[in-house]
Amino acid sequence: MQKPEQPRLLPAHGNYRALKSYQKAELVYDITYRFCGRFLGKGDRTVDQMVQAARSGKQNIAEGCKASRTSKEMELKLVNVARASLEELLADYRDYLRVRDAAVWDKESKEARFVRRLGARAGVGFEQFREFVETRPGEVVANIALCLIHQANYLLDQQIKQLEQAFLKEGGLRERMTRARLAARAQQAGRV
Repeated sequence: MQKPEQPRLLPAHGNYRALKSYQKAELVYDITYRFCGRFLGKGDRTVDQMVQAARSGKQNIAEGCKASRTSKEMELKLVNVARASLEELLADYRDYLRVRDAAVWDKESKEARFVRRLGARAGVGFEQFREFVETRPGEVVANIALCLIHQANYLLDQQIKQLEQAFLKEGGLRERMTRARLAARAQQAGRV
């Protein structure tokens, strides 16, 4: 007779590289790194701020995914930090455009729609944007980044909603440990 399977205390955690939110955040980081190198002065503190915000967006998704094994609460917090970092980066790109009297593309402009379509393709990465980032003026590259940050933020908002629902349904590690311990006690009491 086979023993019933015990509930897992530590659930499998996902592969963050497979997450669309991570892929989009990585693309935003790659573009931001190059944007800052091309269009901002070396001593400009904005460079550090923008690169760090882009990096934080990407890295907190990765860290949250790995922390999910023991803490859904920590995963949720870190993904929310990623979202907040990308919002900060969004403001930096808007500032860049505003102080240069450059326009932010309208959401329905042909340029914005082109970037959204390209950015929505499966497996899209920096290579699909390299030519634009390396040859277009700063105003164009900033607008491309804005479009992609909006996509990343949308994905993170959806991910946060899913994490909230999973937490409400499954609880955290302490709750799983309590359920598992109670189940083990009940099983032991049934044998005696």
